[in-house]
Amino acid sequence: MINLYTWTTPNGRKVSILLEELGLDYAAHAVDITKDEQFRPEFLAISPNNKIPAIVDHDNGLSLFESGAIMIYLADKAGRLLPTEQEARAATLQWLMWQMGGFGPILGQLHFFRKYNKGLSDVSENRFGAEAERLYGVLDRQLGRSAYVAGDEYSIADIAIWPWASRHDWQGMDMARLPNVRRWYREL
Repeated sequence: MINLYTWTTPNGRKVSILLEELGLDYAAHAVDITKDEQFRPEFLAISPNNKIPAIVDHDNGLSLFESGAIMIYLADKAGRLLPTEQEARAATLQWLMWQMGGFGPILGQLHFFRKYNKGLSDVSENRFGAEAERLYGVLDRQLGRSAYVAGDEYSIADIAIWPWASRHDWQGMDMARLPNVRRWYREL
């Protein structure tokens, strides 16, 4: 049994989606970040960086924080959605890291400025908007070469990216200009 500590953010959703896809036995526990519940001592004992998601695997007592680490762990545990062959695994991890290092953080900043604080900083809205468009272009070109982000197989990379792309309207992204992303998004 796995306890998942999460909230309804893209990072929280990607682990929830993965647990469902893998069919692992889990219980979800809400950590309401709008009420600062991520700063409670009992949550900090699991996630010292005070960020969701986090898990506790009661099969072995392991607790993990950081969505990418959790996704790799769960996929390895179940033996699915993360290839074991070196080149395919490297491609999948590359796109997982792309989401974690660029796509997610940039879109998160764009949400802060365009969705929640519109007009606060035109410079920030424009800066993060331009970078989001560039990153969506990278994703669209990649999905023009293969069915899924890391190749021909659905993987944790797709699961990590999808919740961020699902908020394309918050980001002002026109999916008509991103035909490969639109195809992939609808399929997933």
